[in-house]
Amino acid sequence: MINSLHYISQQTANASHVDNILAACEAGCKWIQLRIKNEPEESIRRQAMAAKAICAKYNATLIINDHPQVAATIGAHGVHVGKEDMTVAAARALTGDNFIIGGTANTLEDILAHVKDGADYVGVGPYRFTTTKEKLSPVLGLEGIAGIMSSLRNMGIHIPVIAIGGILAADVPALMQTGIHGIAVSGLITHADNKLLTVSSLAI
Repeated sequence: MINSLHYISQQTANASHVDNILAACEAGCKWIQLRIKNEPEESIRRQAMAAKAICAKYNATLIINDHPQVAATIGAHGVHVGKEDMTVAAARALTGDNFIIGGTANTLEDILAHVKDGADYVGVGPYRFTTTKEKLSPVLGLEGIAGIMSSLRNMGIHIPVIAIGGILAADVPALMQTGIHGIAVSGLITHADNKLLTVSSLAI
């Protein structure tokens, strides 16, 4: 079962990825994606092991971004591949049938390619401009995501779609009206003064 609220890890001035994952789990997040860019694989593996221990304690699903070998080695629940990275099919070949595999999409064509490759879910965005991504695809906005969801329905495709990219709490009701499965957020939870309240308010 794909959760409707995904927390994407980030490092901040005073907290590591692992620190922020712990805080998100303590606040009630049940789906964690460890997303570390531009670090050696050994460093990512170490942090993934720490994240796995936290997720096990809080009964949360752990997804590793872009490193299927790391995900398979440490026994994570799944892997998420970016638009510029390997295909879902290539990740599946490395991890096996029991892994959850998600892929990033910006267009209907991207989603169809992921569906063909056997993705379990797709992350669609960006919803609005976000600073957490270096190479940002064209911003979709509510209209863009609604259009994609309408096309998928017309084609009879029902893969879980997770909207991502600069989403705020106030955006969620309208986004859910489009038929998406859920949302992925990073800064909204990381920078929240009251993470528990933020997570419970996002219960969708």
